[in-house]
Amino acid sequence: VNGIEIYSMKIDSKVTSRFAHNVITSRAVNRGNVHKEVFFDVELPKTAFITNFSMTIDGVTYPGIIKEKEVAKKQYEKAVSKGQTAGLVKASGRKTEKFTVSVNIEAASKVTFELTYEELLKRQFGKYEMFIKVKPKQLVKDFEIEVNIFEPQGITELEAEGTFITNDLQNIIKKTFSEEKGHISFKPTLDQQRTCANCSQSVLDGDFTVRYDVKRTTPDNLQIVNGYFVHFFAPTNLPKLPKNVVFVIDISGSMSGREIEQTREALLKILDDIKEGDFFNFILFGSEVHTWKETLIKATPENLDEARKFVRGIDTEGMTNLHGGIMRGIDMLNAAHEGNLVPKRSASIIIMLTDGQPNVGISNTNDIQTHVKKAIEGKYPLYNLGFGYGVDYNFLEKMALENKGLARRIYPDSDAALQLQGFYDEVSNPMLTDVELSYPENEISDLTKNSFKHFYDGSEIVVAGRFIDNNQNSLTVDVRGEGANDALSYTTQQDAEQTAKAFQEQEYIFGDYIERLWAYLTIEQLLEKRIAATGEEKENLTAEALDLSLKYKFVTPLTSMVVTKPEDYDNQDGIADKPIEGIDIFTILVYLRSQVFLWCSPKERRLCRQSFEHISEKSTFQTLFDGDPHFIISVPEKEDAICFNINENPGAVLNLINDPVTGTTVNGELIGDKRANSDAKIQNTYFGKLGIANKHLNLKLTVTPEKITVQNGNEKTGFTWLDSVTLQQEGLTLIINRKKNLVLKMGSGASFVIVLHQVWKKHPLHQDFLGLYTLESDKLSEQTHGLLGQFFHPIEFTILEIHPGSDPKKPDATMIVKNNKLTVTRGWQKDYRTDPKHGVDVPCWFVHDNGAGLIDGVHTDYIVSSLF
Repeated sequence: VNGIEIYSMKIDSKVTSRFAHNVITSRAVNRGNVHKEVFFDVELPKTAFITNFSMTIDGVTYPGIIKEKEVAKKQYEKAVSKGQTAGLVKASGRKTEKFTVSVNIEAASKVTFELTYEELLKRQFGKYEMFIKVKPKQLVKDFEIEVNIFEPQGITELEAEGTFITNDLQNIIKKTFSEEKGHISFKPTLDQQRTCANCSQSVLDGDFTVRYDVKRTTPDNLQIVNGYFVHFFAPTNLPKLPKNVVFVIDISGSMSGREIEQTREALLKILDDIKEGDFFNFILFGSEVHTWKETLIKATPENLDEARKFVRGIDTEGMTNLHGGIMRGIDMLNAAHEGNLVPKRSASIIIMLTDGQPNVGISNTNDIQTHVKKAIEGKYPLYNLGFGYGVDYNFLEKMALENKGLARRIYPDSDAALQLQGFYDEVSNPMLTDVELSYPENEISDLTKNSFKHFYDGSEIVVAGRFIDNNQNSLTVDVRGEGANDALSYTTQQDAEQTAKAFQEQEYIFGDYIERLWAYLTIEQLLEKRIAATGEEKENLTAEALDLSLKYKFVTPLTSMVVTKPEDYDNQDGIADKPIEGIDIFTILVYLRSQVFLWCSPKERRLCRQSFEHISEKSTFQTLFDGDPHFIISVPEKEDAICFNINENPGAVLNLINDPVTGTTVNGELIGDKRANSDAKIQNTYFGKLGIANKHLNLKLTVTPEKITVQNGNEKTGFTWLDSVTLQQEGLTLIINRKKNLVLKMGSGASFVIVLHQVWKKHPLHQDFLGLYTLESDKLSEQTHGLLGQFFHPIEFTILEIHPGSDPKKPDATMIVKNNKLTVTRGWQKDYRTDPKHGVDVPCWFVHDNGAGLIDGVHTDYIVSSLF
C-alpha cells in the first residue's frame, strides 16, 4: 500500500497455566524511491498489559522504555506542546485498544516492529478464551498465527474460530492437542488471503478466537515455581444454589425508544432462564420508584407469566431517582433475609441498569455510595450496568466494587439486549457463597485476593502469592465455602517437585511465568481497589501498583512507554498509555478530514423527530451544551471530535460554507424560541432558514421548516415538506423525503442533507428547526471557507493536561490548535449519520466562547447581510 510492503506478520502466543504471552512481529520494506511513513497498527485486548515494544530500522533497534507516567509526561511536556509526540494507544472497540506507531524510513529500507503483551485468561461459561484481532490491511507474503498452550492439568478441549474464516480458510487452521499440550496454527498463502481470485484486498479482517478448558479431577490445582505459587479453584458437579435477584431498572425519559425496548427484550429472555427455586422482583425508577411486588416472589410458572406481562408493559417516565430505586432494592433483599422469606442457603444479587445520572432525590453520588454501602454491609454483590455513554461510569464502578460486584458498560448498539442477557448468564448460576481460601500466614507474603462472595458455575477463582522463604517447595491450603446443601471444605497439598515434573516440557515455558502471573493479578487488583479508595489508602495502593508496574515492565494506567525514533524526517517520539474505561480521553495528534456537519438542537430534553432517509419514529435525546446552533467537527474514524456553539441573536445570518471555485455558498438564518427564557443568560437559537446557492449554475434553494423553494434563473418552483419529490434537471438533483429530509446535489460538487426537526405543535417554547449534513465535501475546492467550510481541510490539534473541570463529570483540558492554547471541556453529542434512528453518542472537546481560537478570526466575521 502506497509503496510500503508488509512482507511478514507473525502473531506468536504462548499460554502457560492460563497466562498468555503474545508477541506480534511485523516486517515491512519501503519499495518506493523516496522516504515514506510506515504504520504499525494493532488492536489488543483491554485486559492485557503491553510489556515491550521495539522498532528495528536497517539493523538499528529503537526500544520502548517504560517509565512512571508523570515522569514521562514531564519529560515530553515540551515536545507535546510543540506537537512533537503522538499518543500511541486509544480505546478502540468494546474489547480492544489500538496501538499505533508510525516511522519514516528511507527508500529500500526495512523496518521490524515487535510488540509484546501479556494477560491472564479468565474462565467464563466453562472455557478460557483468547482473542486476537487480525487486520493486516494488505496481502502479506508470510502471515502466521501460532498458539502454543501448556496446561499441567491436561487439556480437555481446544477450538479456534475467526469471524473472517470462510469454508476455504477453515481447513488452513491446524489444531492438535494431547495431554498437557495444545497447538494451533493459521498460515494462509497470498492467494488464500485474497477476497477473490485476482483481488488485492485481504480477507483477513476480524477476530480470531481460541477457546479451551482443562481436566478437573480435583476441585482445585496448585502450582509452585521459584518461590511463587498460583492456586486455581473451580469445583465441578456441585448442586446449584437457589438465588434471589432484584432487578433495579432505570425508566427515565432518556431510556425511551430503542433502549427500553432492548431492556424489555432482555428481561423477557432472562425470565425464561430463572429457575423454579429462585426468588426475584423488579424495581423501576424514573422520578418515582415503582415495584412489581412488595416483596421478593418465588419463581413459579404462574408468577413468571405474571412477570412477563409486567415486563411487556414497562415504559419510560420522568427523571432519574437512582438513589430511591437502588435503596428500595436493598431494603427489599434485607427484609427477605430477615423475615426468612428466602432459603437460608441461597445467593442474593442486585443488578442495576441505568443510562444516566441521578437528578431526583439524593443526587450527590458520594452520598449515594455511602448509603448503599451501609445498607448492603457486604452481604451480597451489587452489579451495575451502564447503558450507553451518558452514565457516570466511575461512580457506577466505584459503587459496585465497594459492594463486592463489578460494573459493565452496555454499548448502545443493535445487540444491547444480548449484552444484557450475556451479563446475566455469567452470574445466573451461583454454586457457592462466602468462599475463603486460607494459606499459612507464616509462610506466605503478598497474597492476592483470597475471599470471594460468590463462585459462579463455569468460572474460576485464581489466587497467587509469594513465599517468605524463596526455597520453600510445599504448601497446604484450606478452602471453605457455603454450598446448596452444606458447608464445603477442601484441603490441598502440593510441592514444587510435582509442579516441576509437570513442567519438564521446557519449550513451552517462558521465564518465570508464575511470578509474572502473580504480578499481573496483583496490579490488576490494586488498580481495582484504588478506584474506590481515597486519601492515604489510595496513595499507598498507587505506590504499590506503580512499583510492580515498573519492576515487571507493564504499561498500566500508572506507567507510560516512551517510544523514541530516528531523528531524521521529522519523526516524532510517541507515548503509549493505558486508556481507562471511565473517561474516554486520549492524547491525540489527528488529522480531521471532510466529515464535518452541523447539528442544532434546543436546550431542553424533548421529543423531536430524528430524520434521515426513511425515519420518523420519535425518540428522546439530551443535548450537552446550552445554546445552539451546535457545530461538531467529527474525525472520520470516530476517534475524536471538536464541537463549539455560536451564540447570536435570532435573525442573524451566518455564512456556513463559501467556495469561490465551485461557486457554492451555504448561509443559515437563526430563529429563537417562541418567547425568551427570562432565567437563561444565553437564549436558545437554531437554524430556521437555510440558503444554498451555486452562482455558476444560477441556482438557489431556500429551505424553512414549512417550505422548500428552488429558483433556477428567474424560474421559481415551490414544495412543502408534505411532498415526496425527486427532481432532476441540468446541474441539479433534489430529493425530498416527506416530512423527514431533503438531499441536494448541485453540479458535480458536494451533496447536502437538510433534516427537518419537528417539535410538538403546542410546545410552549420550541419551534421546528433544521439540521445540515455535508456529504462528499472533498468535492469542494481548497479555497472553501465559512464557519463549517474551513474544517473541510485537515486540522491538527493536541490535547494535554487533562484535569477536573467545574462539572466533575466533564474534565477540562488544554488544546493546542492553530498555535493557540485553549481550555476545552469533554462532553458528548449525538451523531445521526450512522444510526439515523437513535444517533450515536460522540465524545467531543467543547471549545468555549463561540469557538474562539479554533475558528479563523472571530464568529462575528461570519455574519452576512442576507441569505443570498
